[in-house]
Amino acid sequence: MKKLKGCLYSASESNTKLPNLGPDLIMSEILPRLPAKCVGRAKKVCKEWLSCISSKEFVMMHCRHMCKGSRQKILSIGQESCFISSTTVDLVDEKTMITLPFHVRPSDVWILSSLNGLLCVCLRNMFEMLIWNPLIRSCINISDSKSYGFFKIYSDAVGLYIDSSNDYRVLHIKRGRFTVDVMAYSRRTSHWKRIPFLQKRHYHTNGYVWSGGTFCVDGLYFTVFQFWLAGDIVIIRFDVNTETFSEIGFPYVGNVMGL
Repeated sequence: MKKLKGCLYSASESNTKLPNLGPDLIMSEILPRLPAKCVGRAKKVCKEWLSCISSKEFVMMHCRHMCKGSRQKILSIGQESCFISSTTVDLVDEKTMITLPFHVRPSDVWILSSLNGLLCVCLRNMFEMLIWNPLIRSCINISDSKSYGFFKIYSDAVGLYIDSSNDYRVLHIKRGRFTVDVMAYSRRTSHWKRIPFLQKRHYHTNGYVWSGGTFCVDGLYFTVFQFWLAGDIVIIRFDVNTETFSEIGFPYVGNVMGL
């Protein structure tokens, strides 16, 4: 920032005209690269900037830039407080306290999944699911009147992913009696969509435990293991492009304890 100010000052001193960047370039290339504090201040510049920064598209662009190496952050949620700290070695002890955008205690926030700075969280009091960007204090509630977007502990599984159109989505796997219902939420359209699951599989029973989803390339992966049978583990892959599920055998790792 100091170098930028120096360049601008030198240019003005030498009567050099600065190029007209234009509002589109500022909105798409400059604002998303600003630190969270600067983004918060930029909201006060004008109504146009406030509208841009509050949009879904801006939240996604900001997350992509913030996930780059030196700009990664650590979110720490305690019983009564919430902090953001830097992953940089010389700044590791610097913490910034943040205020939660929802009216619950920090200890009542469950993190279900994360991707590029976005978090999918659940509030313990009403089990509502939300998408939260802690850096720019942006949050949306994705639960609705049709009972979509409510997380049930010990039975549901959630994963964040990006589809081929660069839309951030939430995959919510709900297990009930004899059924596995899968719903996908679109960050772009703010709507839920039903997706068919595997046929004639018994992963709905309480005997199976599901992990949270891990997004890699074009797939969202869940580890599923049978609680009562040691070693009975499978990986469920969700192809984000075809929106289909498949089973992958869990790789054999041998006896890691050497016994």
